[in-house]
Amino acid sequence: QVQLVESGGGLVQPGGSLRLSCAASGSRFSISAMGWYRQAPGKQRDLVAVIDRGGRANYKESVKGRFTVSRDTAKNTVYLQMNSLEPEDTAVYYCHVLTPTAIYWGQGTQVTVSS
Repeated sequence: QVQLVESGGGLVQPGGSLRLSCAASGSRFSISAMGWYRQAPGKQRDLVAVIDRGGRANYKESVKGRFTVSRDTAKNTVYLQMNSLEPEDTAVYYCHVLTPTAIYWGQGTQVTVSS
């Protein structure tokens, strides 16, 4: 079993920045990939960014150049640095961890971009 603890959401003005963190803990687990999804009201949950064991990252097209996903393997922690935030980025952001046998989700953290 893997537990995920997210932090870093909040309210920010357009053009601002936020950094999300997600720490995974548990016993005897091997992480294949970590990343972030988001879900805006009335919309489906979409992939934002994911990084695999080798450090390769993939991004949702609309966040390329603005968001950066990174991973601290020793701490089993994934980060999402979000710059140049836009109102369209407003959503609940969910941490996502993939192991060889299961998928785990964080509890979600609200990001609101508004003036």
